[in-house]
Amino acid sequence: MKKRDDVYKNRGLHKYGDVEFADSVNDKYPIDTPEHIRAAWSYFHMPRDFEKYSEKDRQEIKNKIIKAWKEKISPDGPPARDKSI
Repeated sequence: MKKRDDVYKNRGLHKYGDVEFADSVNDKYPIDTPEHIRAAWSYFHMPRDFEKYSEKDRQEIKNKIIKAWKEKISPDGPPARDKSI
């Protein structure tokens, strides 16, 4: 994953602290609490967010969010979304 030019350095760390992020390079999409996991899933599926990533990076982020969801919310995983994301 590449560092994004549109992300302020350390913004995620300042806002959320030292937590796990689905995008650990840019400190985006915290996945430490059920509330953050749900928000990460929702925000990541907005075109303005997911379009900034390559297909490979999208899949990596999506997999991390799904894993966190299954571990901390429900083993069934998150609700279905567009398969192209």
